[in-house]
Amino acid sequence: MSETFRLSDYQMRIGKEDVIERHIHGILSDDPESSENQDKAKKALGEVLKEMRVRFGTILKTDNVSFLVGAGSSLAAGGVSLANIPKPLEKMLLDKAKEEQQGDAVPVWIALFYSIASVLSQNEFSFESRYEQFQSDEENAISAIGLNLEEFLSQLHTWSAGMLEATETLKLTGGADLVINKNDLADLIQEITGSLTVLLNLPKSGLEEHLRSHRKFIKKVLTRPLNLRRANIFTLNYDTLIEQGADAEGAVLVDGFVGTLRRVFRPESYDLDFYFPAQTTEGRVHRFDRALHLYKLHGSITWHKEDQSWENPYGLYATFFNQKCPEDDVLIYPSPLKYGQALGMPYSELFRRFGNAIAQPQSALFVIGYGFGDDHVNALIRQALAIPSFTLVVVDPEPKSDFVAELEKLEDERVWIVKGWELGTFDSFVAKLLPDLREEEIDTKVMKTFKGLAMLSRQDTGATEEDSDG
Repeated sequence: MSETFRLSDYQMRIGKEDVIERHIHGILSDDPESSENQDKAKKALGEVLKEMRVRFGTILKTDNVSFLVGAGSSLAAGGVSLANIPKPLEKMLLDKAKEEQQGDAVPVWIALFYSIASVLSQNEFSFESRYEQFQSDEENAISAIGLNLEEFLSQLHTWSAGMLEATETLKLTGGADLVINKNDLADLIQEITGSLTVLLNLPKSGLEEHLRSHRKFIKKVLTRPLNLRRANIFTLNYDTLIEQGADAEGAVLVDGFVGTLRRVFRPESYDLDFYFPAQTTEGRVHRFDRALHLYKLHGSITWHKEDQSWENPYGLYATFFNQKCPEDDVLIYPSPLKYGQALGMPYSELFRRFGNAIAQPQSALFVIGYGFGDDHVNALIRQALAIPSFTLVVVDPEPKSDFVAELEKLEDERVWIVKGWELGTFDSFVAKLLPDLREEEIDTKVMKTFKGLAMLSRQDTGATEEDSDG
């Protein structure tokens, strides 16, 4: 918690009402900076958060619970934001180009990268100047290239798609003419996507402690009652933080792959479940309590492709991350092609299961760290909102999407929006709002026992007084 309490850091809107503001606004309205009011506000906040954990626990006990996890959940562990050209990505491109440089001649693809960045941003960038900046001791002070990476890649793919077989070059006219060779453009796209894949091998060195949030997330989700359906974790991320968190907690992830030495994609495995054998042949079996379903909607850095066969009908297998073979990875990179890719296998099957999971009666979806930038994902969530029993929880410290803005305008009681940097990040939501249902149950029993003992004590005291009066 920050030293000075600010309402902007703690926002939780249910329908048209901000629950936290309703409880605390009056305390801070006169003198928000006074230490007395600050202490009162923090104490009141603690009570509100405790109450909200109980309410989130009720949602967590819904029969069908799913989580949709986006890039925001990985930032603390070293993940990159695509709002700009990520500086770690640019540094990898610079280092790779420097290795390939021969004399004064730099690789054509890196020169093309900066030429295109200069045209699109209307600023001047070059390999020499940027490499010199990144070699300085003031790397943190370097400004990232102000181009959205997804939009940048989209532009590259659009140009590539527009170059027919007989077309070898593309000429851009405007402030400065730029001639783009088809092969050089293909090399640039491959260098960017390959480097992006390597960057997403998380957590980064020195940031391993942030894996604790993913471990805690897995641990809390596993406290759902066993008579309910398995919780579903859908992620748009390529990294393996969820898998690592599950491994650390001893949980089994049903991720669509089967096999021991060779794990191949078999989506029917999602329909399997795990049970302990009974003690006797006629005894009751017990459901294994440490299993979750994981769906990687945009692929994974551990997925690879091969020719389809009888043994591997989808031509998809999973292994450890291998940065030496990014050319056969299976990822939906941010580009205009991703919607079309999502319609093909294996993604169509994964998205079909996502749509089915959130369209079931009595369903809840927690959306954490996703900026609602993918129309094919938003369409499925919008469809689920047509179901009266559906509950949507959006967790975002600073939502900027039109989708969330429209949700707020609807003032729908089924839509919960958690905002602010003290509640709206993945780490803070898991730590402060996502309940551990077993701990909540123990707390409830303790409070019930405490109240019962207090009532007995009062009754005993009353009986003694009556006897003395007589």
